[in-house]
Amino acid sequence: MCSHGFVELAPSVPDDDYRGMTTTLALRHGARTIHFFEASPGTLAIDVAGPRPSAKTSDEIERAVHVMLALDDNLSPFYALLAGDPILEWATKGAGRLYRSLTAFEDVIKTILTTNCAWSATIRMNNALVQHLGAEAPGGAHAFPTPQEMGGAPLSFYKDVARAGYRGPYLRSLAKSVASGEIDLEALRAADRTVLDDEALEKQLRALPGVGPYAAAHIMMLFGRRHRLVLDSATRPRYAKLTGRKTKDSTIVRKFARYRNDAGLAFWLYITRHWIKE
Repeated sequence: MCSHGFVELAPSVPDDDYRGMTTTLALRHGARTIHFFEASPGTLAIDVAGPRPSAKTSDEIERAVHVMLALDDNLSPFYALLAGDPILEWATKGAGRLYRSLTAFEDVIKTILTTNCAWSATIRMNNALVQHLGAEAPGGAHAFPTPQEMGGAPLSFYKDVARAGYRGPYLRSLAKSVASGEIDLEALRAADRTVLDDEALEKQLRALPGVGPYAAAHIMMLFGRRHRLVLDSATRPRYAKLTGRKTKDSTIVRKFARYRNDAGLAFWLYITRHWIKE
């Protein structure tokens, strides 16, 4: 839950101690707001706001939380690689799963919102999408908008309300393509490496409107493809601060090459170690 900045983007609201999360989900039978938290070690509890959910809705919520916490990610090979590692052995206690959105579409849109702007602008644009386009749950909170909801919004919304700048046409175009079935982001996220290798996945992601090298690397991390290092205006200075010197991207990549398919995750854990308390 304390794995990257998206945990603080609407509709997600983390608890102060990051041991729980409140969020609103767009479900088959309407949006619902939930709060999930560690009730006891190894036990997750889920509270649902509003009317008591049906059995089908409860199952849908459980599956959603399962996805968001990346519980299907098998990190055992990565942990084995870290055994005896003076830099990253701490992560074998349970770090490494990256909080993700319920849908691949939401993660891709949020990533596009982080490009070429300050974090405050990302928050502002994301809040506008959720508040103005997302379905409302009992209690008044809104879910992240669906591709249909975003694709149906006029360009004037992206220009005047979301103030998304050059991203506006990209966001609307991508939403319409996903809504029509022309692009299947869920299939890309679910694809096994043996069926769609990393290079092929990256090529398809970079063909999406508004997705460049940085965005593709970030999306791949959230899709469970963790070989690419996310190198940007935030991670480069942090790495330089930790090492005491400015370093070329190619040198950083070589430094983490020994972590193989999890090189990007190893780099991310290294620069965010200070987020986790002993």
